[in-house]
Amino acid sequence: MASSRAVPNLAFRRLRGRRSPAEFAAAVRRAAREIGEQVACDARYIGRVESGEIRCPNYAYERVFLHMFPGLSLTDLGFLARERVRGRAARTAAGAPAPPTPFRNDEESDVLRRAFMTGGTATVAAASLGLGPAARAAEPGGGQDALGAIPAPRAGGRFGETEVAAVEEAVRRIRLLDDRHGADGLYARAAGPLRSAYALLDTGRATRQSAADRLHSGAGELALSVGWLAHDSGRLEDARSHYAEALATARVGGDPGLEAHAFSNTSFLARDDGRFREAVRAAQAGQRAAEHLASARLLALLALREAGGWAGLGDRAACEEALGRAHALFERGPSDADPEWMSFFGEPELEFLEAQCWSLLGEPDRAVRHARRAAALDDPHFARNLALYRAQLASDLARGGAPEEAAAVGEQVLDLLGDVRSARIESMLAETARVLHPHRAAPRVAAFLSRRRPLIPRQGRA
Repeated sequence: MASSRAVPNLAFRRLRGRRSPAEFAAAVRRAAREIGEQVACDARYIGRVESGEIRCPNYAYERVFLHMFPGLSLTDLGFLARERVRGRAARTAAGAPAPPTPFRNDEESDVLRRAFMTGGTATVAAASLGLGPAARAAEPGGGQDALGAIPAPRAGGRFGETEVAAVEEAVRRIRLLDDRHGADGLYARAAGPLRSAYALLDTGRATRQSAADRLHSGAGELALSVGWLAHDSGRLEDARSHYAEALATARVGGDPGLEAHAFSNTSFLARDDGRFREAVRAAQAGQRAAEHLASARLLALLALREAGGWAGLGDRAACEEALGRAHALFERGPSDADPEWMSFFGEPELEFLEAQCWSLLGEPDRAVRHARRAAALDDPHFARNLALYRAQLASDLARGGAPEEAAAVGEQVLDLLGDVRSARIESMLAETARVLHPHRAAPRVAAFLSRRRPLIPRQGRA
């Protein structure tokens, strides 16, 4: 929240030059992609920097800005040194109180990200609540505040930027935690923020139309994020309900981007649930919603969803046609119109989804080739996806007649499941174990089957 003590950042404003805030934000996102960073920069963020509300950027933005302006330091860019703005002590030293806020600023979000790189769920939940070591030891699993607290409407039922930003931050936190740790431990805790977001939407009155529009989009994205947690943890009917809720929100709000996202997730769920005709129809509806959004990568993902449905129906020609469209669209590259939620969609995901298609079509050798490319992913931000890709590779190897290599890859997945909790991945490993069981006399297969047994009781939660 902006403070009356904020000092405008004139140095940063001069660096923007004659570009509009939106144009400059687009340049920041392009620079981030050049160095492999992911930032959700928009005109509002640039405005916050130039107004002095953001006195020091988080580490991701710092790397991007220093890449854009080589030879300049943070202070040259008009920011304060990090040690002057970090934490409660810095605020107290500046003479300003440290009021509680319903959501974290950019610096605190980066603290959350780094904490998850080095600790478990309870540690991060405690960190997000500002708890010390003793309180962390007493915290069994973290509370829903780790996902962000969304405030109730103000007096008179009104809401504005603060409440909307809290909803958007909850979406980002869920995605971050899911990428790193999977859905199983998050789903129950995500219900609270979702109820709060829809309470704002149902009973509140926006201070501005822009806030109303953003709340519609944010609540819909939160419904999709919570639906995905249900999906990945094996609660398919819950996921279906959340996806339908998001689709209705998109239709009411006239948001084609949210509508395309909802159809993408619906198609994905239908494919996983064996409803392949529905998967095709939902993917095609998503493509119609997205056709004017100028995001080739979004259309590529939707074409891959369609291909998965055709593969499940056994229609090889239609599947290959959809895969061809997906590759052509993907090759157009990323753009500034790509939605923030698509940060997971790179070449490994493309290869993984194609591997699934060939597996459904009964061609394990082709599936293995694409699954190997997907499993080459090496990014700690996406530990869940790495486990997923390797689980797919293990399955395809098992069906392709390479039981010992399948078992070796399966053990790599088991190593990752110490931090990743996903019923979907565990069910894939269970099916791989079933296929490998006739080869249990092989030492490596026996070792994999033995290690996997403790996971069996967890399947029932799905």
